Amino acid sequence: MTRKVQVHQVDAFTREPFTGNPTGVVLNADALSEAQMLAIARELNNAETAFILAPDADDHTVRARFFTPRSEAGFVGHATIAAQYVLSRRHEAPRWQRQKSKAGIVDVEVRGSDEDRRIAIRRIPLRIVGAAGTRLLIGVRGPEPLKQLKPDLARLTTLSAQIGAAGYFVFTLVANTSDHLTEARMFCPALGIAEDPVSGNAHGLLGAYLARLGLLGRNGERARFCGVQGHSLHRPGRVEVELEFAGSELAGVWISGQAVSIFQTEIEF
Repeated sequence: MTRKVQVHQVDAFTREPFTGNPTGVVLNADALSEAQMLAIARELNNAETAFILAPDADDHTVRARFFTPRSEAGFVGHATIAAQYVLSRRHEAPRWQRQKSKAGIVDVEVRGSDEDRRIAIRRIPLRIVGAAGTRLLIGVRGPEPLKQLKPDLARLTTLSAQIGAAGYFVFTLVANTSDHLTEARMFCPALGIAEDPVSGNAHGLLGAYLARLGLLGRNGERARFCGVQGHSLHRPGRVEVELEFAGSELAGVWISGQAVSIFQTEIEF
């Protein structure tokens, strides 16, 4: 019996086509085997592809699995933004979701509507530093050193195996701009990604790190900043980060961004 799945190509953390982070989203993927999901991810050839499935328990409303062209990932921030953006455009789509993946459950909120629609994902600190992925955060002094980086990808791959960090998130604080606090680049050769355009997960990690160092101004129990990434690949994108505090303790981190649909099609199998 022939089955069809709906496939979307989406750019995440942007509203401009062909910028941000390109992602595949496959809806109604329950009938797909793991081998078929991996084959589709290889064919689409994005850094990651999100496969959306029905819930299998009462503690969540939707499930997602994430595949690179090589293997399955526990959780992917930009792919969640893309998938939830696609779901939010459907008739009578919920404004809140609880999305389950292999890394756990995250809360998802649709903020705004139409062209101003933004997808926000809340993660607790333990999940940010857990099975979803490990990143080494590296600060540099200013945008120019960041721009001039030319990493040795082979040596970084070897180093990843030695220190247990799958990627390297290099960032700088920007003093003379009002619309963002940080600029960054991400290198993940151990995952088969020489440079990732825009990473939501890493910005969440960065927010927790800056808060711990006392580098974020707080407004009551909240702190916010915007990070930009992707200019070096001509795919600029923006990630909004919001931190929740309970007294002096970090209680949760939201990462949010916009998305734009590039195309949709169907695949028969």
